[in-house]
Amino acid sequence: MNGFAAHYALFLAEAATLVLAAIALAAGLVALARRKGRHPGAIQVTDINRQLEVAGDRIEAARLPKKVFKNLAKQRKAEHKARQQEEAGPCSYLVDFKGDLRASAIVALREEITAILQVAKPGDAVLLRLESPGGMVNRYGLAAAQLLRLRDAQLPLTVMVDSVAASGGYLMAAAADKIVAAPFALIGSIGVIAQLPNFHRWLQARDIDWEQFTAGQYKRTVTVFGENTEAGRAKLREELEEIHARFREFVHERRQLDIDKVATGEAWLGSQALELGLVDELGTSDEVIRRACQQGRVLQVSYQRKMTLQERVRMSAQAAWDGIWQPPSPLG
Repeated sequence: MNGFAAHYALFLAEAATLVLAAIALAAGLVALARRKGRHPGAIQVTDINRQLEVAGDRIEAARLPKKVFKNLAKQRKAEHKARQQEEAGPCSYLVDFKGDLRASAIVALREEITAILQVAKPGDAVLLRLESPGGMVNRYGLAAAQLLRLRDAQLPLTVMVDSVAASGGYLMAAAADKIVAAPFALIGSIGVIAQLPNFHRWLQARDIDWEQFTAGQYKRTVTVFGENTEAGRAKLREELEEIHARFREFVHERRQLDIDKVATGEAWLGSQALELGLVDELGTSDEVIRRACQQGRVLQVSYQRKMTLQERVRMSAQAAWDGIWQPPSPLG
């Protein structure tokens, strides 16, 4: 009896933990949906040319004699004032995208692209500093579609990858006119994956039934709590193959490379990716930006919005959850 009581208590503790977690998540989502006083976002613009000049001035202030630097500072101030009075020439707009599993940065990306399209002139260009290991297919597909808006507006887009552009991240990069990657950046991973835990046997061992009702033969192919069937698994594999085929088509259309050789799900270092045609040039984003500053103005455009406490808590919890479990949605 004591053994039975101990097992029963353990079961109650496990069940209570699951229920409390579900309630907490639901309460958080409801509170977030009903929040009031959401802080509106705003576009922030940074003059990168001026930023680099200031950094150089600080070094020269320490390197040069005080009198020499003072004369140099006056000269540069006059040059800066003269440039401000000149008619604006071609401009490069710098945008950052740091991707997570759900491509959360797409919220800012769409605002930044819309703002750029409002003011862009012939001769302008866009530089995207991209870092992403990939994530949910529908979200990264939308991010790539946002970048294609630049192509439709005939704004040349250069994607710069310093560390990683894999899977959904590479899907975004493939939308560019030019891809520059650091020699040891991870590039590619043109593949699709879906994985999820299944608690069916755990529930069955505790005499707990899980019932699910659907309308439509393939409304649900695999499930977390129910018993998965071979037919459901086969349908999910079919869906993954279809998504992979679309992924391959998109990359091949944009890059014109040997797609069978690169669409294996493998990721390559930047130097290997150059040989395979996945990127166009080796280099860091810093060097690309510096060259652009030498040729004209570079303005960094970023959409900033102050998040509420509830949103910060939700995002922290979501990041932790994504770190231990990938949702059943296909991942690119």
